[in-house]
Amino acid sequence: MVKTLPGISRPAMAAISPTVKGDVVMLDLGANVVCDWRNLVEFAVMGEAFAKSVLGLPAPTIGLLNIGSEELKGDEKLRVAAETLRESPLAAQFHGFVEGHDITAGTTDVVVTDGFTGNVALKTGEGVLKMATTLLRRVFQSSVLAKIGYMLVRPGLERMKEWLDPRRYNGAVFVGLNGVVVKSHGGTDAEGFAAAVDVAMDMVTHGFNDSIRERLSHMGALLSGQKVTEEREVAVPVS
Repeated sequence: MVKTLPGISRPAMAAISPTVKGDVVMLDLGANVVCDWRNLVEFAVMGEAFAKSVLGLPAPTIGLLNIGSEELKGDEKLRVAAETLRESPLAAQFHGFVEGHDITAGTTDVVVTDGFTGNVALKTGEGVLKMATTLLRRVFQSSVLAKIGYMLVRPGLERMKEWLDPRRYNGAVFVGLNGVVVKSHGGTDAEGFAAAVDVAMDMVTHGFNDSIRERLSHMGALLSGQKVTEEREVAVPVS
């Protein structure tokens, strides 16, 4: 039985998605519907380690998904998580709040959110991609001129299809466990399954869980809530 890593309160589901700048790691994608600020900070730690291990980024940037980029936006758990990350060893890599459009824009290398929001965002993105594909097919089949146009742009469309191929991103990863667990899509082919195996190999080869343990060892006081509590006590006006 695979247990949770020491220092991690809840494991998360992470995956890689394409952006206009490259790839982005997003978590949680459905393992935890309700999260507190500690969970979000832990997700940031795990997402950073995942981006380093699998994407090969030396210092991946991190964003907290919110309804706006302003510091006052969002609920308390988001604001406390942001405050904690700004005081943590990840401060230099923490971008701040990001919005939905920032995911595909590649604003940050890692996007952190709760499982409910992450799952909705993921499935919305999949739906938009299917809709765009269907509409393009209709457009290029609508007339003789449209079919001629398709032949002219076909090489570019083939490159885009290859770039967005879901088999390249096959494998949802359960991070925060004392082991490596990658869930492959049941309907994928050999190429998609190989992509999931490659992710697992990268995690093992680059010491994914060791990176999480090392990062958590420098964040003990912050994750315990001591610093946040102290700062709030100072901020309360004395009557």
